[in-house]
Amino acid sequence: MPDRGGGPTGPRIRVGRPSRRARTLLLTLGVLAVLGMAFTMFAGFWTDWLWYRSVKYSSVFTTTLWTKVGLFFVFGLLMAVAVGFNIWLAHRLRPPLAAMSVEQQSLDRYRMGIAPYKKWLLLGITALVGLIAGASASGQWRTWLMWVNGVSFGKKDPQFHMDVSFFAFDLPWYRFLLGFGFAATIISLIAAALTHYLYGGLRVTSPGARATSAATGHLSVLIGVFVALKAVAYWLDRYGLAVKSSDFKATDSWTGLRYVDANAYLPAKTILFCIAVICALLFFATLWRRTWQLPVIGFGLMVLSAILIGGLYPAIVQKFQVQPNEQAKEAPYVAKNLKATREAYGIDDAQVTEYSGKSTATDKTKLRSNADATASIRIMDPNIISPTFQQLQQIRNYYAFPTNLDVDRYTKDGKDQDTVIGLREINLAGIPKKNWINNHFRYTHGYGVVAAQGTSVDSEGRPVFTESDLPSTGDLGEYQQRIYYGERTTTYSIVGGPQKEIDYSDDSGEKTTSYTGGSGVNLSSPVNRAAYAVAFGEPQILYSGAIGEGSRILYNRTPKERVEAVAPWLTIDGDAYPAVVGGKIQWIVDAYTTTNGYPYASRTTLGDTTADSLTAANNSRAVVAQQNQVNYIRNSVKATVDAYTGEVKLYQWDTQDPVLKTWMKAFPDTVEPRGAISKDLMDHLRYPQDLFKVQRELLTRYHVKDATTFLSGSEVWQVPDDPTNKSGDAVPPYYLSLKMPDQQQQAFSLTTTLTPNGRDNLSAFMAVDAEAGTADYGKIRILKLPTSTTVDGPKQVQSQFNSEQDIAESIRLLRGGDSEVEYGNLLTVPLDGGLLYVEPVYVRGGGLKYPLLRKVLVTYNGNTAFEDTLEAALDKVFDTQTTTPPPVDDGGGTGTTPPPTSSNPTVQQALQDAQKAFTAGQDALKKGDWEAYGQSQKDLEAALKRAEDAQAAAEKEANKPTPAASSSPSPTPTPKPSSS
Repeated sequence: MPDRGGGPTGPRIRVGRPSRRARTLLLTLGVLAVLGMAFTMFAGFWTDWLWYRSVKYSSVFTTTLWTKVGLFFVFGLLMAVAVGFNIWLAHRLRPPLAAMSVEQQSLDRYRMGIAPYKKWLLLGITALVGLIAGASASGQWRTWLMWVNGVSFGKKDPQFHMDVSFFAFDLPWYRFLLGFGFAATIISLIAAALTHYLYGGLRVTSPGARATSAATGHLSVLIGVFVALKAVAYWLDRYGLAVKSSDFKATDSWTGLRYVDANAYLPAKTILFCIAVICALLFFATLWRRTWQLPVIGFGLMVLSAILIGGLYPAIVQKFQVQPNEQAKEAPYVAKNLKATREAYGIDDAQVTEYSGKSTATDKTKLRSNADATASIRIMDPNIISPTFQQLQQIRNYYAFPTNLDVDRYTKDGKDQDTVIGLREINLAGIPKKNWINNHFRYTHGYGVVAAQGTSVDSEGRPVFTESDLPSTGDLGEYQQRIYYGERTTTYSIVGGPQKEIDYSDDSGEKTTSYTGGSGVNLSSPVNRAAYAVAFGEPQILYSGAIGEGSRILYNRTPKERVEAVAPWLTIDGDAYPAVVGGKIQWIVDAYTTTNGYPYASRTTLGDTTADSLTAANNSRAVVAQQNQVNYIRNSVKATVDAYTGEVKLYQWDTQDPVLKTWMKAFPDTVEPRGAISKDLMDHLRYPQDLFKVQRELLTRYHVKDATTFLSGSEVWQVPDDPTNKSGDAVPPYYLSLKMPDQQQQAFSLTTTLTPNGRDNLSAFMAVDAEAGTADYGKIRILKLPTSTTVDGPKQVQSQFNSEQDIAESIRLLRGGDSEVEYGNLLTVPLDGGLLYVEPVYVRGGGLKYPLLRKVLVTYNGNTAFEDTLEAALDKVFDTQTTTPPPVDDGGGTGTTPPPTSSNPTVQQALQDAQKAFTAGQDALKKGDWEAYGQSQKDLEAALKRAEDAQAAAEKEANKPTPAASSSPSPTPTPKPSSS
């Protein structure tokens, strides 16, 4: 039967055409719709380009863009050509005659229907598959850049002896190419088979041969290509075993070769590779033999081999060789995993030291002295006292502090002190009158730093501020106080134009300003205004009179957002923190390079590993991960974001990291050298929390170096739940200045505790030196508690606090009325062989809506104290209290100790006043009247001060020498009168 490319046209039916006006209207609407869609796409592209240019990282935008465009066109074109060529070839190889059958007659209708549109149909199909393939390939821009710019790790894997860069940079790209090849082959095979069937080259029900020789040869070649790609896949799978994850006894996730992989899967993959190559050659041979017999036999052999050699044989080896003697068989491979994992996560130098956990020291005075010297115990919990900062230092409702404050170090009088710090950022929810102008033109920025000592409070349990008020004044000196970029600044602002901004308010009224920072995108161009009106869905940007000469739009204003945008190849730490550096407020952001291709190193999931009770309560503290599953991580970049200008700077921190070097080749001149970090900035850099959380999770298993112990699982630890709340989430690590047993002086550290798997007693205390610029920075120290005895862990210590009768009664009193008790961070400090636990207790209630420090819980060697101040609690725990009576106020006041009783009437009257003030305070405490309670504490403090001054004056008068004694040649000292 001749090819039916067309057919009789039949009678023509005239259909009524729309009027000329209607056609014109439809055409106009169509053109407008196309133009609207085109401008919307242009607006997104144009605003991105303008933003990158404004932050001076346009090279990141162009490199990323051209890489995506190049991959899109190259692989889209390859896919389109492959599919289009095979459709064309199948059509070209169609038989000139087709057997008469019902099947062919039904296909005639389809052939005649598509005949006039064959070229357009071919172009449409190839364009569609090309677009899909190109879009998929453009998403592989990171894989391409890492492959083309990859540098050597200088380390080889223990199985194949290939550089780690092959697994980290090369193998992912080869796998993408392989996947693309499979996709192109399969789509081409399906398209060619359908074309052959449509034009009679393949027959299902027609008499005679099921396929023409031309169709047989064409499809055999395509199947041969598929089998050849499968052979390549078998070969790459050999290397993939080094980075393959699997479940394994005593671990959550095992990566790398095990005994069965090295002795069964690896030779099986090699054998299957050889079989697949032979099978592919048999399929190619059909070009000459024109028969499917040998290729089908070869393909069946390959499938059978895959089942027997690739599946059954490894199962037999595992069952009969490994399981009867697992430890001996797996130990060499476990040793490789241990070594690689410790290297990949930077924990290979972790120092594990045996620690008794119970002190045998008997000199209590020395213990008390050592407690002060060992740690600067921070009783101001940055995760509790944000409402206190808010109440005392918000000043105006349109300012606010972040939910979690930060801990930093500042020097005063030559000594470093731990400091709790927060920025007074803009709070749009507190704007008196909300409208578009106020939200985006008038209220544009926050103002000033607020900082407080981390180790002390005032007489009423409030923070001792070292930087406060509005404008902020204090120990930090002069600096630019306006905050246009911050953690709470999530909307856009238009600044620098005719509309003045509210700077801050004081007794003389509102102060206004106009932004001069130079950041943001200029809106003087109508094109820019139109683009942003479309991109932000806000038409007023296009025509508002509040926008004029000098107007600039600021957006992408959170520190993490800006760093992620300018370095899309970095993983961003969840906790950006502010510091005053060189007269400017700088946000400091830690960033990581990661890969999941480090051979033999076990993988971890960043989202799960870095989660704790703080991230559960505040999702903005979660890590911003480019790869959630990783098995290599380095804190390779320290970034800063200027709170006023928004300027982003990236500094190379880990100068040896090959992943960072690879990205620096891909994006040259974006990362500044480590030497560019100023000393002032270096003083505020610290060890990042998310990296520490990843490392502590790995060290719960990988603190052991012996493969046998690792396999037994007897030394597995876990990160305990946060004992201060009932969330069930992991306890967060805490920054603390302390001295570990092998250190000579205190160092700013990041600390955590670890417990045995499934138990609550303590297994280890872990700390890392967090002070950048020091020789020990990044050194991990682990104090391992004995397994033969039990030492109370955080949960048990918290339970002990809550169960002691006196403490429970005091807590009940503190909860009187509508008050709430909040437990602060439970800090752990190694001290002379034992462990000192300290926990601040805050009370929020009555007329006060913010927490105040009322008590401090301390325990050491089984002794527990619950006192008004840290000093009093330490004195009681170490039994080093003076002979003077204990503090009068046990209800959360100043806790000032009265002077000894005296016959002096002034002293007696002052003590009577103190007793009255104390009684009034207790009554107010029971009623929950915090205002009256606060006044009573002030009266108490004043009375005690009068008594102390009067007593001191009396003693001074009594100690004066008599005239006779002073003129005597051999004066005898007059003894001081003893006070009652």
